[in-house]
Amino acid sequence: MIGSLQCLVLDCADVRELALFYRGLLGGEVDRPDPRWALGDAWSTLHPDAGPVLAFQRVADHRPPVWGDPARPQQSHLDVDVTDLDAAHAEVLALGATLLDAGGGTRSWRVYADPAGHPFCLVRHRS
Repeated sequence: MIGSLQCLVLDCADVRELALFYRGLLGGEVDRPDPRWALGDAWSTLHPDAGPVLAFQRVADHRPPVWGDPARPQQSHLDVDVTDLDAAHAEVLALGATLLDAGGGTRSWRVYADPAGHPFCLVRHRS
């Protein structure tokens, strides 16, 4: 095992609106303080009563996906908690992942694509 699922991230235009929608659907707490991420205009979370955390990421000029249309694909990604970002990097590359964004500088995450091209992030664990 390389890491553990931190959250599922959904792209959207209005993070708060989507968080409230999913709270109505699943229950839980919107924007519970959590050291793993900062909350604000571009990021909101839902800690449901059961299941993984959902996160909502603002995307400028968001265009909603269209089911079954490859020109407008689904827009979500997994965030995976890891204790050692460099070691996890090597392991996911060995599994067939492709590095998309190295994070640079002091960032605590990196973006990859799985072998089918779906994005996911490795995120350095913060307690």
